[in-house]
Amino acid sequence: MTGLLPLIIFAASQIGTPGPANMALLATGARFGFRRALPFVAGVALGKQLIIWPIGFGLMELAERAPWLFTTLKFVSAAYIIWLAWKVANLRLTPGQGGARAPGFAAGLIVHPLNPKAWAMIVGSFTAFIAPETPAFAATATVAAVLLGCQIILHPIWTLAGDRIAKTVAGTAAEPYLMWTLAALTVASVLFVLFSGGV
Repeated sequence: MTGLLPLIIFAASQIGTPGPANMALLATGARFGFRRALPFVAGVALGKQLIIWPIGFGLMELAERAPWLFTTLKFVSAAYIIWLAWKVANLRLTPGQGGARAPGFAAGLIVHPLNPKAWAMIVGSFTAFIAPETPAFAATATVAAVLLGCQIILHPIWTLAGDRIAKTVAGTAAEPYLMWTLAALTVASVLFVLFSGGV
């Protein structure tokens, strides 16, 4: 291990800044309210573990042997998140419209596996903050615990922010502009990761 504190600072900075997952949390909190969004928040937080453990136990070797596979995954994931952004752009916050159900735990689980920023962040955690001689289990458990701890704190904050914003603009002329802005930020965050050399 090259340093726990630098890893924590890195993880907090990555998890706390705008990205596809945080935009999804913000939009879900805005559309359905903080409490109804909590199962989705839990799924998003735990979904990152579905990437961390395979990477820690050998997925990086596969990336070196078949880089085209990860390039394909990156663009497929980006396309999916952009499609979700389109749906967000057309959502409306006004209560009683349509009877839509809040996304649940299972929907949250797939957010990070399909999030290019999450892959880049996790690979960066291993390559920059884990010493090569660290045993795979110890390295993976450390990265998993640090990222999950940051998510438990920061993901609800983004969701609550969406809830508070919605209470201000729901049913007003500003509502469609808010949803389009959230969608645009989601697309922008995906494109930034996609073309900035991340995973």
